[in-house]
Amino acid sequence: MQPVVIGDVIWEPTPEVVERSRLKRFMDRHGIETFDELLKRADEDIEWFWDAAIKDLDIAFYRAYDKVVDLSEGKPWARWWVGGRMNIVQSCLDRHRGAELHDKTAIIWEGEPGEVRTLSYGELDKQVSRLAGALRRLSVGQGDRIGIFMPLCPEVAVAVLAAAKIGAVIIPLFSGYGPEAIATRLRDGEAKVLICADGFYRRGQVIPMKETADRALVNAPSVK
Repeated sequence: MQPVVIGDVIWEPTPEVVERSRLKRFMDRHGIETFDELLKRADEDIEWFWDAAIKDLDIAFYRAYDKVVDLSEGKPWARWWVGGRMNIVQSCLDRHRGAELHDKTAIIWEGEPGEVRTLSYGELDKQVSRLAGALRRLSVGQGDRIGIFMPLCPEVAVAVLAAAKIGAVIIPLFSGYGPEAIATRLRDGEAKVLICADGFYRRGQVIPMKETADRALVNAPSVK
């Protein structure tokens, strides 16, 4: 077997796959024939592209935005969706209650030992609402920071969406961080809560996380 070199094309979609893709649908909708043409138009008119993308993805806003982006203070300080109000959980979960998608699979996860878990949109919605309620009971709300120290598992999606549901801000913490790296980020962000896992498998070994988190919290006094 030949080694794969960076730049090698190892898979190309068939014309049938391309025709069914969301990207092709988007291009057809806007009269764009080639991917290069799409890149050029998006680069030259970012307001058009992101306005079109939001509409294509059907992301719901409680209040419609007045302007896609405000660059008056320079690109590093861009303000997006000026005047608009939204919560991504409405588009991801809330809108599917009672609809056909409610019982369809939202997440498929396979762990290193081979365990497979699935969550439907309805099950995910229920878990997100339950965690959001628990966070509110801890007096966590809009603008508060939540540390997330977890491996890639379904509960990560639950935690991120629960934070979004209540308007909190997440501080993602890499699963390989040590106590000091975690504590530094929690202190800098003045996190109120840390959500963590007991541990996870990596290359056949159990990697503990709760012990690391406990050591980090000694030096993260903002976490209650």
